Amino acid sequence: MQNFRLLINGRLVPARETIEVINPADESVLAHCPKASIEQLEQAVQAAKQAFPSWSRTPIAERRVQLILMANALQIHKEELALLLTGEQGKPLAQARAEVDYAQAFCRTIADMRLDSERLIDNDQQHVELQRRPLGVVAAITPWNFPLLIACYKIAPALLAGNTLVLKPAPTTPLATLKLGEAILNIFPPGVVNIITDNNDLGPVLTRHPDIRKVSFTGSTETGKAVMSSAAATLKRLTLELGGNDAALVLDDVDVASVAEGIFSAAFINSGQVCVAIKRVYVPDSIYDPFCDAIATLAANAVVGNGMNPASQYGPVQNRAQFDKVCGYLHEARRHGTIIAGGEVPDQPGFVIPLTVVRDIKDGNPVVDEEAFGPLLPIVRYSDLDQVVASLNRSPYGLGGSVWSSSLARAESVANQLDTGTVWINQHCAFGPHIPMPTTRASGIGVEWGQQGLEEFTTLKVINMNRTAAAGH
Repeated sequence: MQNFRLLINGRLVPARETIEVINPADESVLAHCPKASIEQLEQAVQAAKQAFPSWSRTPIAERRVQLILMANALQIHKEELALLLTGEQGKPLAQARAEVDYAQAFCRTIADMRLDSERLIDNDQQHVELQRRPLGVVAAITPWNFPLLIACYKIAPALLAGNTLVLKPAPTTPLATLKLGEAILNIFPPGVVNIITDNNDLGPVLTRHPDIRKVSFTGSTETGKAVMSSAAATLKRLTLELGGNDAALVLDDVDVASVAEGIFSAAFINSGQVCVAIKRVYVPDSIYDPFCDAIATLAANAVVGNGMNPASQYGPVQNRAQFDKVCGYLHEARRHGTIIAGGEVPDQPGFVIPLTVVRDIKDGNPVVDEEAFGPLLPIVRYSDLDQVVASLNRSPYGLGGSVWSSSLARAESVANQLDTGTVWINQHCAFGPHIPMPTTRASGIGVEWGQQGLEEFTTLKVINMNRTAAAGH
């Protein structure tokens, strides 16, 4: 087994305790991960605090170069990182390689962004300038579905803006993040990036720490509420990208076969373990049966298995707790709907769940109203479009959604009525590092990605100068 270590103050350090990292494909022990102590967390925070003054004064052009070097390091270690991702997260190896590629692209895109000062007033009497300044030490807490990508899309904007960072990955997927720490060890000055791992016990210590100025958290809504509560005493800045229950709203004028393929791909990406994946589909009476049949056929033909097997198109659910949760939703689906693909969990080690489609199920059922975060797709029948739009807007979640129609004007009209941060038209999960991802309602606070996401890692400062007289004259 490889030897994994924490990154604290520019050094790779072991921990007294370790935790087992489980391969979700077969439940074997993949590796032992260091479990940081509270003392090591404190060392990481203090290292970041001490590094901040110098790093924040480093010209942004130099910080930009170092982010490019980080992207280069990702390329150099691509295969090693991808193998770790498949081993710990479960996704097929080709998709793990794509995650490394996307992490590189994110770093390069962020490195090209700017934080220029803006002149609001500039005349003979007054000069008013708006500046974007770094916050200080940022805590980044990442989930288990895209461990490397999400780590990089927190590291890159935080560092370009001039902050320093303490990063804590999910305890079930820490390995690729720790390997990233090794890869960037000699790129950034000591203390600028620190990586610690835990067994779900250090998060509250980080989020309430008085020396941390911002928390960027991606994860469940319930944990996000706990983060917000913990951060309240010190009035930290927060970016919370939380749960979603994205709906695909199909109109009655679509080509069923092509739209079914698009929705299927966006529903089961990463075995449904994506915050903005399609979690429920609404289809009108007139095309409900053929649409359900088309989705069911695609799901039945999908190959789900060990991500190391080249034949696997979809991997397992990532961990035991999530596996049990999805199995609970499968039970509800059998009781209250009709399963038309999948549904039978193999009796073998590992967290493999076949892609499952359920029809004849209604709003008000947990399978529809809640986020399963796994390979389970409910298809809901509707007859009144206005009622469906009103129903979708009553959901507590507001991350994303999509409208599918052969008429772009009609689709846009419906899209403008949906209360979500992002609404896609005739696509879903179409995103990029240059496109902001805003959140609404129970899906979070703030913005990830894009220029607006970069600015979340800054504070505004106004220089307001009276040019008509110098003080004391």
